[in-house]
Amino acid sequence: MHIETAAIEGIVAITPPRFGDHRGYFSEVFKDAWFRENVADVTFVQDNESLSAQAGTVRGLHFQIPPFAQGKLVRCLAGRIMDVVVDIRLGSPNFGKWISQELSPDTGKQLWIPPGFAHGFATIEPNSVISYKVTAPYSPQHDRGIAWNDPAIGIRWPFDESDMVSSDKDKTLPRLADLPSHFSYSAQQPQD
Repeated sequence: MHIETAAIEGIVAITPPRFGDHRGYFSEVFKDAWFRENVADVTFVQDNESLSAQAGTVRGLHFQIPPFAQGKLVRCLAGRIMDVVVDIRLGSPNFGKWISQELSPDTGKQLWIPPGFAHGFATIEPNSVISYKVTAPYSPQHDRGIAWNDPAIGIRWPFDESDMVSSDKDKTLPRLADLPSHFSYSAQQPQD
């Protein structure tokens, strides 16, 4: 598997190799031992999947707080998305900064997002299907988020804000400046 480290420590893009012929291709998209040795020594406990019917749908920016903080391994099974990660670790040199990766089934690229980061995405194509593994189960009491359109973060989404579709819940999320500190930065690799 090919690994790319991102500009923000802890975020890793992974592209599994594909072996193809006239029928199509085969790819091992996840191997527990390889992931633990090369990316993060974590246990995934749940797989989630979402479909966004419209291009311009934005979901996020979401995270869960301890003790149900989640690491996520995200991939796009259909369509195409702009996947976004924001560093929310207090004291991090990258606090409030964001990175993005385009994910699609054409490349098979996946994005590892450890705890301490808010995550969201915008669909570039209609009928985009996202699959992601998480290191903690969903817990409504620990579910949090920040506004996807917070000007202090300044994410450059692929559509004008007026053309974006989001949930009522995501429209009411606080800005980063109003968020209590849930994660702190240490100079070591973030752990689950």
